[in-house]
Amino acid sequence: MPPTSLPTHRRVAAVLVLIPVMVALALWAFAWPAARTAPRDLPLGVAGPPAATAPVAQQLERREGAFDLHRYADEAEARDAIEDREVYGAVVVTPQGPKLLTASAASPAVAQLLQQAVTQQAEASGQEFTAEDVVPAPASDPRGAVLNTSVLPLALAGIGAGVAVTLLGLRGLTAALALAGSATLVGVVAAALAHSWLDALPGDPWTVAGTFALATLAVSGAVAGLAALFGRPGLGLGALLMMLIGNPFSGAASAPEMLPEPAGAIGQWLPPGAGVSLLRSVSYFDGAAATGPALTLTWWAVLGLGAVLVGHAVRGRKAPAPTTPEREPAMAG
Repeated sequence: MPPTSLPTHRRVAAVLVLIPVMVALALWAFAWPAARTAPRDLPLGVAGPPAATAPVAQQLERREGAFDLHRYADEAEARDAIEDREVYGAVVVTPQGPKLLTASAASPAVAQLLQQAVTQQAEASGQEFTAEDVVPAPASDPRGAVLNTSVLPLALAGIGAGVAVTLLGLRGLTAALALAGSATLVGVVAAALAHSWLDALPGDPWTVAGTFALATLAVSGAVAGLAALFGRPGLGLGALLMMLIGNPFSGAASAPEMLPEPAGAIGQWLPPGAGVSLLRSVSYFDGAAATGPALTLTWWAVLGLGAVLVGHAVRGRKAPAPTTPEREPAMAG
């Protein structure tokens, strides 16, 4: 039954109910993580002799649940861990006093938080400390604004492609090729802007373009795949999942460990969050820790395209065959 066939009072009631519900859902999805941003098991290294690092570790552990401490023998090990994306930073205990190693490329917000935490700790103990940014964000984008703001356009591009393929009636292999072609062009355009023009993503340009393309294909494939399996309701479900859950839960502006649980973990299993993590890895860390998010994006893209290829056929088999009234035999004579 089309919505326009419903009585007027029911259509008015639907507007009065659905719009406030959508607003409440959007406010919850975007405002809740932003209002509850704080470190939760944030990976942080402590480097130096065990006897010297014990007091530092004890002070950090007083902030219950804030940090997940990793011990390293010396500064070199801590640097390697930061460059491999095992930790966001490290406190190195030296004879001259504590030294803070950060990686603003991993998250400018986390780097600032660590600096504030170590500053307070050093002031309380009457010590001075030095700080070094091991993997700095590019000078052209020190706050990571380009990477952070890329989440929404990529999600919109993927949703738009999935909606367009569905509404234009493309099916099967034609739809899959259209989605792949669109994602490829989005990747090239996004890399040309973010890498070449803004100089904000300094990795290999083709790797950056491929990452943008894979992230877009994961979103568009999921949206079109759900539509192929469930019709128009699937289209809305896919769009809401990527926009209202994947986008705010991505942790792009801070880090997944800075979001309230389980938002950070959920976000990394969705294309927007996995796409940001993969972009960070290939742009700033030479591909370190890229396997997990790359597999997540591939999983969404493959399953989505698979649903596009077979979804309409499956729905067609499940739908009841239309019945036609039997024609009475013509009267003789």
